[in-house]
Amino acid sequence: MSTNLRSVGILGTGSYLPANKVTNFDMEKIVDTSDEWIRTRTGIGARHFAADDEATSDMATKAAIKAMEAAGVTADEIDMIIVGTCTPDMLLPATACLVQSNIGAVGCAAFDLETACSGFIYGMEVARNFIACGTYNKVLVIGAEKLSSILNFEDRKTCVLFGDGAGAAVLGPVEDGKGILASELGADGSKGMVLKVDAGGSRMPATPQTVADRLHSLSMDGSEVFKFAVRIMGSSSMRSIEKAGLTLEDIDFLVPHQANMRIITSAAKKLKLPIEKVHVNLNEYGNMSAASVPVALDEAIRSGKIKEGDKTVLVGFGGGLTWGSCVVQW
Repeated sequence: MSTNLRSVGILGTGSYLPANKVTNFDMEKIVDTSDEWIRTRTGIGARHFAADDEATSDMATKAAIKAMEAAGVTADEIDMIIVGTCTPDMLLPATACLVQSNIGAVGCAAFDLETACSGFIYGMEVARNFIACGTYNKVLVIGAEKLSSILNFEDRKTCVLFGDGAGAAVLGPVEDGKGILASELGADGSKGMVLKVDAGGSRMPATPQTVADRLHSLSMDGSEVFKFAVRIMGSSSMRSIEKAGLTLEDIDFLVPHQANMRIITSAAKKLKLPIEKVHVNLNEYGNMSAASVPVALDEAIRSGKIKEGDKTVLVGFGGGLTWGSCVVQW
């Protein structure tokens, strides 16, 4: 790697959760389930659902504004906006372009990136490379989802898992030795069909029949996803740690994708971290896909759990199947 590449770090974070909190007891009124069933299998106790007139771009905008305020950055300083989402407002224009208009950053590059729950970490790595080589100085990376819009509320094993929300970070140059030390991205497309939305694309355009058959809703082979996640969360984290030239003893904190408490516990055990060194908000928010990691990161920073000098691992997995991890020194 060229020695003239700039170090890149997170300058500020922000997050947004919709006001409508839906507990497991609320879900009992919608679908055949129970609080005990959901908690024992996942660790989820509640989630937030966006209002009918609240779209992904609306939530992304609110998180972005908070991140910019935390970073001390104005809209005219943003060179690029990347939105990781699998629930865009519409097929086009990109949700990032809508956010760009909302925050008044007209003229900067803007695009969406779709790797589901891995979206924010993928977006961070794209941003890091643009900034490291000097093409851009400030990149706004957002993970935002309105998963309630694609849930089948007759599928009791899936609909109870997900929630809506948005998290954002402003990335920019930092002093050498800080920021993103290493990262790893990956995918296994041969397992793509275990987590999918069948209809609405070019292979299966929308028809009255696809709507009647609920083919525009998320479907998941939970067992296969669980086995994949338990393996990849730990192994990807380890590869990023090794790339950074670090050992497990150097890692201070873990911010994982919030999908299942057993998966999070497994990743923490792999990294030899006590649960006190892991930020967990799964109980309150459920799985927010691309918003999961940035919301957890924002909470960990604002609560003081992540401190100056801490080496923190961010890791996630998602549809594709995809995964990503990185090591950040604050």
